[in-house]
Amino acid sequence: MFRLCFIIGEFYLIFGGLFVMQIARIAASEVLELVDKDEVTPSGNVKNSPSNFNLFRIERPGKASVKLVAELRKLTEVSILKAREALAATNNDVNAALGWLEKDLATSGAKKAEKLQGRSTSQGLISISKFSSGTGVNAVAGYSGVRAAMVELNCETDFVGRNELFGKLAADIAHTAAYLADISDSKGAFHQHSLELLHDAPLLSEANPGATPRGTISTAIRDAIAKLGENISLRRAISVVENPPLKPHLGLRLSSYVHGSINNPDQGRIGGLVLLALKSKTLSDRLASETFRDDLGRLERALARQIVGFETLSINGDGESALYNQPFMMMGGDNPDTPVKDALVSWSQQRGLRSQSVEDEGVVVLDFMKWTLGETITE
Repeated sequence: MFRLCFIIGEFYLIFGGLFVMQIARIAASEVLELVDKDEVTPSGNVKNSPSNFNLFRIERPGKASVKLVAELRKLTEVSILKAREALAATNNDVNAALGWLEKDLATSGAKKAEKLQGRSTSQGLISISKFSSGTGVNAVAGYSGVRAAMVELNCETDFVGRNELFGKLAADIAHTAAYLADISDSKGAFHQHSLELLHDAPLLSEANPGATPRGTISTAIRDAIAKLGENISLRRAISVVENPPLKPHLGLRLSSYVHGSINNPDQGRIGGLVLLALKSKTLSDRLASETFRDDLGRLERALARQIVGFETLSINGDGESALYNQPFMMMGGDNPDTPVKDALVSWSQQRGLRSQSVEDEGVVVLDFMKWTLGETITE
């Protein structure tokens, strides 16, 4: 039996070898025929062929250089492997690779977003963007009014919430919301943004405002889901816009503070915005003083920190949940137990904004907004 198997095996080896040799002879004869007809160059290219097809080798695009990969990653922030894949698919053409990546992200992002939809998003960032902080501040294009926004962008884990790409997305969304904000006829200074309109808005870059938008907020969130592998959602957005007062003895100022910031001082787990009014016949003269402006900046920041650091629910009212009743501990100084309302009167008098005989002058808090990441939203 063993001898029979051995004989059969030898037969197949001999037959297979003869078959391969026959195929090789046929191919060689065809090549020699082309050479005899002077239709093949010494390098193996067929003359008069539209594609200049090479009989002996297949041309492949060269491996993408480190420089090309770095350039593509700088433009898109994709992984090294994805950048190499895009360049390989487009013959190392960076512009074509960008288009390839956009299509790939749209496809993979939509699939991943659909897969992750419904998963809980209780982590993330509160992000604030201020275009202009009001009277006496060097603002964009000389505008001395108030324009700012605050957004809450959620993800699944604190790990992604601390990610640089996630933080950049939150900053860009806040920047876009501040840019699109308009004066509201609502009762308070702050008004809610329509999330539906925001999702369809072009995403503006906070770091590079002059850059052409590459997509909407919705597509940017979808792409971030594809890159970071977690469900991401825009939970809420507010803005404040106030034109500068027409009378020289009146002014508006906006301050902010964020607690729990890591990479960006305007991002964290608790955020607050506070709108102040300044009223004084000497306001213009006071604002001309650099010392006064520095003191005013410290006061504004202390008020924002007070609102964020305490359980602050209102400006006036009963108990220490009302800002004016709280000891102004964030201001420091010799009298940290002085209530905020009395501290503002004293500060205004000491700096010449308010005289003893005029009670409606000085610094007052008009409105504020405070958010905590993941808190229950009440109407």
